[in-house]
Amino acid sequence: MAVYRGPRAKVERRLGEAVFGQAKALRKKAYPPGQHGRMRRKKSEYALQLLEKQKAKYMYGLLEKQFANLFDRAVRKRGITGETLLQLLETRLDNVVYRLGLAPTRRSARQLVLHKHILVNDTVVHIPSFTVCPGDLIGVRTRSQGLLAIQSSLSAGRARLSWLEWDASKMTGKLVEIPSREDIPENISEKSIVELYSK
Repeated sequence: MAVYRGPRAKVERRLGEAVFGQAKALRKKAYPPGQHGRMRRKKSEYALQLLEKQKAKYMYGLLEKQFANLFDRAVRKRGITGETLLQLLETRLDNVVYRLGLAPTRRSARQLVLHKHILVNDTVVHIPSFTVCPGDLIGVRTRSQGLLAIQSSLSAGRARLSWLEWDASKMTGKLVEIPSREDIPENISEKSIVELYSK
């Protein structure tokens, strides 16, 4: 399974945002990495667009080819391309598991899916890129409900989003609807990504 295994702190410092979760590196060194990291350089329009694409790519845990394929799907769908792209990213199974609060980060949510702890409509799904549709029930396998990682993440009590429902007694969640742009809290300029791919 292809996944980014490079240095995460350097990526977060370059992007200036905690894309992998809690970033200690940004608190210690709030400037880009490298010998000339402290220099002020005006970025070109292309550089800003590329940074937005890289931010979205790292945030949702996709590699370059996967992200390009997802963008092609967004272009073929009806509606605003940038918003559709974010909706496709948000309805990935690993992201929905993260949004339900079953995992503290998207990387750990991806691991839960890969290790077959997650059910979709009472069927084990181990593909993180699986697209969840409105009305689908996302649950935790009975034998996995006592896992310390899941219990500690649920007890952290993260705020849930309006487009998701969670039933704590059954440990199941439901995708109520496809989220609109206003319901997606990520600080991503999807317009810049569309402009970059349109060149």
